[in-house]
Amino acid sequence: MRPAWIAIENGTFLKGRAVGADGEATGDLVFNTAMSGYQEILTDPSYAGQVVIMTYPLIGNYGVSEEDNESDKAWAEAFIMREMSSVASSHRSDSPLPEWLAANGVVAIDGIDTRLLTRMTRDEGSLRCVVSTKDSDPESLIAKARAAASTDGTDLASKVTCASPYTWSEGYQESYPDWVDAFSGDRKRCVAYDFGAKRNILRSLVHAGFDLTIVPANTPADEVLAMEPDGVFLSNGPGDPSAVTGAIDAVADLIGKTPIFGICLGHQILSIVLGAKTEKMPFGHHGANHPVRDLLTGKVEITSQNHSFAVRPDALPDHLELTHINLNDQTVEGMRHKDLPVFSVQYHPEAAPGPLDSSHLFSRFRESLGTISSS
Repeated sequence: MRPAWIAIENGTFLKGRAVGADGEATGDLVFNTAMSGYQEILTDPSYAGQVVIMTYPLIGNYGVSEEDNESDKAWAEAFIMREMSSVASSHRSDSPLPEWLAANGVVAIDGIDTRLLTRMTRDEGSLRCVVSTKDSDPESLIAKARAAASTDGTDLASKVTCASPYTWSEGYQESYPDWVDAFSGDRKRCVAYDFGAKRNILRSLVHAGFDLTIVPANTPADEVLAMEPDGVFLSNGPGDPSAVTGAIDAVADLIGKTPIFGICLGHQILSIVLGAKTEKMPFGHHGANHPVRDLLTGKVEITSQNHSFAVRPDALPDHLELTHINLNDQTVEGMRHKDLPVFSVQYHPEAAPGPLDSSHLFSRFRESLGTISSS
């Protein structure tokens, strides 16, 4: 057994077993309550800068299937589990999870009391930590945890975004259980800002009838408008929305000129542009079972979520309408402009992992197109 250690800025020090890559990694400690979907979580760019605790006690039992990757690499800084399964039992598996973690450079540890760490994070907030396979000294590791960079004030979107524009035409995979029929009419042009976009978001937009061009996070508005899009999409991503200043400036220049739909970090950036305020949550929302009420329909949807920042409910300007609320803690989960075809949600309607209750929102975005001239 290879040993590994985790140290937290509050002085906590734990020993476990190394089940991934050798090395050392730091980040903000967060817990995810999903029972499955660990591969999608690991490859979600929104987890850049974060060390992920899985609350479900057994992880890795169905292995890894490459078609389930949400990007081309692993983005979580490190991975913490109660027990790692070395046996991959699914017929879809291409490799066991420990082998995949090592190949993708993810420092991972099991044999850890994840209940202890989850309760600690819930009570004390998202703490900085370090996971190591090479340093066993408690004082040294705790000092490293306290010196680790926080996501506060950090533009992580620029770290995870694409290097140059590209097109995307792939819809849902054959194995994916879509709930909404694929759009079969005339396709529309959509420019998607990549703040850390998951692949299933792009697939969902294609499924809803869009031809996509994806652009880097700091692309100026005039370059986007020169592409003559029918609508603009603002993607998910990691870190502090207030730090993504280039994107804030670009989106401000797009308001009133094109329909806009934002998800997660895109929702937060849009809220700042429209005069709302964001704040860091104590420990965020990370999981696949969060109940959200759609105030426009009255329907409750179970949603997939991954965010550490949120829009302040007491700071929505008059021209914004609250459209979705989280039923666990009443936080803002969605909003729309009262006069313009501009709306956003905090959660992930594309799922992967998670339920598909909210996948209809991509169709709602398409239905909003063509209304800018009458706004």
